[in-house]
Amino acid sequence: MRSVICTYCDGDYHYGAAVLINSLYYHGFRGTVWAGYRQTLPPWATPLTPGNGYQEWIAAEGCVVRFVELKTTMPLSLYRPTFILQIWNTYEPDLESIFFFDPNIFNRCSWDFYQRWVKRGIALCGDSWYHVPADHPRRLAWKEFAESQGFVCERELNHYYNDGFIGIPWRSQSMLLLWQKLIERAAAEGFLNLTDIYATNTTDPYPYFPHDQTALNLTLMLIPDALSTVGPDGMDFLPGGTIMSHAAVSQAKPWRKPFIRSALQGMAPTLTDKLFWQHTQQPIRVYSTAALRWKQLTLYTGAAIGRFIRRS
Repeated sequence: MRSVICTYCDGDYHYGAAVLINSLYYHGFRGTVWAGYRQTLPPWATPLTPGNGYQEWIAAEGCVVRFVELKTTMPLSLYRPTFILQIWNTYEPDLESIFFFDPNIFNRCSWDFYQRWVKRGIALCGDSWYHVPADHPRRLAWKEFAESQGFVCERELNHYYNDGFIGIPWRSQSMLLLWQKLIERAAAEGFLNLTDIYATNTTDPYPYFPHDQTALNLTLMLIPDALSTVGPDGMDFLPGGTIMSHAAVSQAKPWRKPFIRSALQGMAPTLTDKLFWQHTQQPIRVYSTAALRWKQLTLYTGAAIGRFIRRS
């Protein structure tokens, strides 16, 4: 199956993007990664070869990273469907499927699993806020908003999905246009802030459109396309996962976290932290040997402290 991956490497998220690519490569991914950036390219991406609207870098044999500059001030979490459409329509019109991974997600399973997964429908992982039944007042409010905009609800859903990962087969490409349109409509009505997704004037009032994930979840209610979903364990939000691991809290990205200090405050290194530091050197070398050893030492020390100090 002809597939590509999309991700971002904006700001210090280039650390996460590199480790995402490394973890996918380790588990068998060979192909093209399209990485959106603003202003500055990652320091590890050199030398670059100019392409037609992108810059290309060979990460390893069979793995190419193509960097596309994103000229938008919109939060990239809201720009996600626009970026995926850009890749599909401008650069990769013959794709059979496309995958988006946030650059704070790290892979744990075989690439073949994803290829088979997306054949069954739009591939999704449950969010930590997972059980949101069809008669939940917030979901009913989203439905009312959609109907006020002329959309028709095609199905009722009982679960809420994280938009940090999505796999889309070619037959469902049009859902990206709807996802994009819902973001635009919500912003036009004042229910979504396109400069600050957590603005206080949009997070609480009806119709409860607090952030980027709501538009995706409403999109899924408005389309009849087949879905193939896993629960929150798919991103390690619950124990027992085997697919991927998501560092969802912005203050606690593995490349930012002071492990010893966090452990002394009762927050031991997580599985996601450990996974990140397992994949920082191959095929993309993100840290010097000395820097890696120091971070591993603080990680192991933090884990040891965490056996005795835990937040209640």
